[in-house]
Amino acid sequence: MSYQIQLQADGQTFSANEDQTVLDAALEACVSVPYGCRAGVCGACKGKVVSGTVELAAHSAEVLPESAQAEGYTLLCCARPKSDLVLDVPKMEQDPNKPQKMPARVARLERLTEDVMRVDLQLPASETFSFRAGQYIDISIGDHEHRSFSIANSPEREGVIELHIRLVPGGKFTTHVFNGMKARDILRIKGPLGSFFLREDSDKPIVLLAGGTGFAPLKGIVEHALHVGIKRPISLYWGSRTPTGFYMHGLAQSWQSALSGFRYIPVVSDSRPDDGWTGRRGMVHEAVLADFADLSQHEVYACGAPAMIDAARRAFTQERGLPEDAFFSDAFTFAAPPPPKD
Repeated sequence: MSYQIQLQADGQTFSANEDQTVLDAALEACVSVPYGCRAGVCGACKGKVVSGTVELAAHSAEVLPESAQAEGYTLLCCARPKSDLVLDVPKMEQDPNKPQKMPARVARLERLTEDVMRVDLQLPASETFSFRAGQYIDISIGDHEHRSFSIANSPEREGVIELHIRLVPGGKFTTHVFNGMKARDILRIKGPLGSFFLREDSDKPIVLLAGGTGFAPLKGIVEHALHVGIKRPISLYWGSRTPTGFYMHGLAQSWQSALSGFRYIPVVSDSRPDDGWTGRRGMVHEAVLADFADLSQHEVYACGAPAMIDAARRAFTQERGLPEDAFFSDAFTFAAPPPPKD
């Protein structure tokens, strides 16, 4: 059965089958709505059901607690329609870059740390791939499986997609990246995807918050800011368990002299007395809280583990006055490894 879905903000309508999520149906119809992880953990696609009913699949209780559901809120990536719907979701400008599928050749493999690999993909010369700084791509690993990775370069670097891939224990694709992938291999990709990108029509100061390889899309954002000459103050907070996790530390430091108003604050959470670290320590979002008494006139772009995203969103909005619609996030999720064989 098919249902009609209307967006209250601009009156756009599209159809959705009862076996597909509202988000999938919107993307299929080329209707722009905010979204990120597509797994119910980042909260980017939260909206309110004005009329109608949905069935909600598993999601983060931190992102959408029962009290929010009781008020009519849902996550578009987890909601399947059970009737015609009218939805109140943040209005999005139409993304000019429609997702497309294409082959990509592995052009470069560089191990940045023991568990982080830089992978550069060369795109076909016959294709035009346009994206916004901060978006991501899917890589197909089977007929019905894919893995998502943030684009680590700016749109100005044409014909190449740079990825920072962390080795996930037991992960089918990341294990292949580290142990089997080689230059000139061909991958199938789809993108650009996601509504995590720099809002260039704003003049608000920017706080960038990264955990681990969450640095990747923020690198693309900073490189784009350098290229277009953005004058807004930018503070980059990069959290890692150990000092070795800052796999592009020198590059991030160099931005402080290259971009006016840019600050770089690396934060180590699990430092040891013998690691030689003399910088900030603790949880990365707590470093932001220590430095900013008021975030009401800022925008925050956060990328990393769901727990970090949840903690930052809650603290910044409840304790520092950050507007909900000024917190943009992309939460990393990982496919669970298969269970051990008996």
